[in-house]
Amino acid sequence: MKWRAYLTLMRPANVVTAISDVMAGTAVSALYFAGWNGQLDLQALLLLVVSTIGLYGGGVIFNDIFDARLDAVERPERPIPSGRVPLNRAMIFGTAWFAVGVFSAAAVSLLSGAIAVSIVLMCLLYDKWAKHHVVTGPIAMGMCRGLNLLLGMSLLAGVLPVVWWLAVIPVIYIAAITVVSRGEVHGGQRAPLLFAALLYAAVIGLIIYFGLWKGAAWFGWLILLIFAFTIYAPLVKAIRTKAPLDIRKSVKYGVLALIFMNAIWVAAAGMWGLTVVVLSLFPISIWLSKMFSVT
Repeated sequence: MKWRAYLTLMRPANVVTAISDVMAGTAVSALYFAGWNGQLDLQALLLLVVSTIGLYGGGVIFNDIFDARLDAVERPERPIPSGRVPLNRAMIFGTAWFAVGVFSAAAVSLLSGAIAVSIVLMCLLYDKWAKHHVVTGPIAMGMCRGLNLLLGMSLLAGVLPVVWWLAVIPVIYIAAITVVSRGEVHGGQRAPLLFAALLYAAVIGLIIYFGLWKGAAWFGWLILLIFAFTIYAPLVKAIRTKAPLDIRKSVKYGVLALIFMNAIWVAAAGMWGLTVVVLSLFPISIWLSKMFSVT
């Protein structure tokens, strides 16, 4: 069915993880905002959720647009090379989602709108050029996620000058996943996979130091253990076999585990209700990943 092909372009399971980015960004700001009164502007938060759906959706759609010729050889089953979604319609579809992302963010504030525009530009930079380079690819992809966290932080913009640099954590994490993903078609080498394992460890250490110790929420430590198991179990197997399917599985769970990583921040901020909401995104993402490709 055509609607399914268009949804496949958007990577629905991945889009759900982007929603958790925005919620985590808001939680990070609340964690470091001494004057926060415990209340959130739910309408503004909802607009940022709609924004990140549009931005992520547009980003992955244009990823497939720029990869159409390569996918015709390596992954001919994808929507564009298979002919289920014509290239010109995919461009319209992706542009429309980018517009939704930018205008929804701008409705919250000019700052949020500016961050959304930055995400669009970074997505296109990655999709068209950066991903083909060993160094710039992981950095640019990570920047897309880091900016997405900043989008959530912009809800409590007053503390943004204090916490903006924490957006480097998802940059490191996504860089690790991108390093792993380079072997998902033809198989990988052990050294890059081991490097990704070290990057994961760095991310966990940063989250503990700047998140859990700051908030001292016991529930966050439990989520951290789940997060660590979710990312390391498939990665260890991929390191052992170096097989494309195992590497692809490691990438898949690395992406989905973003929900747990983001839930840790929300729990550290003491937002118990929002923590439950973020955690509930994981089974939704798993369900969607069984119907639509994650990589």
